[in-house]
Amino acid sequence: MIVLVQATVLTVGLNGRNEVLQKLPIRLITMQSGREAARSLKTEKVNSVISRWNLDDMADGRFLKTFRAIRPHIPTIAFVRAGDHQQEVAARSLGVSAVLTEDASDEMFRDTVANVLKLKGMVSIKAISSAENAEELLRER
Repeated sequence: MIVLVQATVLTVGLNGRNEVLQKLPIRLITMQSGREAARSLKTEKVNSVISRWNLDDMADGRFLKTFRAIRPHIPTIAFVRAGDHQQEVAARSLGVSAVLTEDASDEMFRDTVANVLKLKGMVSIKAISSAENAEELLRER
């Protein structure tokens, strides 16, 4: 199914991992720092947040902890350091919707976001750049 934007997603500290989400029907807001992201939340309505656990300006999940305390109903995905069980346990204890390690594949990242936002099987209209791509996409469905 081809659809227009279904959700606005704020990503924090992902350093270029966002490109894998281009085919999903979402609007991305990309921030690198927790403070910048927190300020943007005053003016932007978001449907989900995806953040690294440790940000340069907010270590130990401080951004996600604060966000979850203020908006616990909004789905969140935490990226933790691969092999760091303490970060994973802390993120899961916080009640995030999903936890991924920083070495997760692009496919796993995209699928996790699609599942958390209930977008499985949807493709953004912006992902279709030509009639040829559209025909190919429709054959896949």
